Amino acid sequence: MANRRPTDPPRISTAESPSPAKTPTVHKPLGKKAAAPTAPTPIEISEEVRRGMIAEAAYLRAERRGFTGGREQEREDWLAAEAEVDVLLKGGHGSPAQ
Repeated sequence: MANRRPTDPPRISTAESPSPAKTPTVHKPLGKKAAAPTAPTPIEISEEVRRGMIAEAAYLRAERRGFTGGREQEREDWLAAEAEVDVLLKGGHGSPAQ
C-alpha cells in the first residue's frame, strides 16, 4: 500500500490560535532616543587593489553579455564597474542599478 502525503497544509483550528489578548506587547523605554544613523565609513585601499576590483567587475559585466560589443562596450563596462566599486568603497551598502 502506497503512503500518500496530503496536498493541503494542515489547518489549525481557531481554538489552537493564540488570542490577541495573550500576545505580549513590546514597549520602548521612555526617555531614550534612537541613535541617529551614522554615515558609512569609507574603506581605504591602495590604488592597485581598487584597479583590480574594477577590472574584475568589468570582466564579469562583459562575461554576462557574452563578450560582445567591441571596444566601446568594454569602455562602458569599465566605467560602470568603476562607479560600482567607488560606491562600495565609500561605504555604500548597495550597488547601483546595472
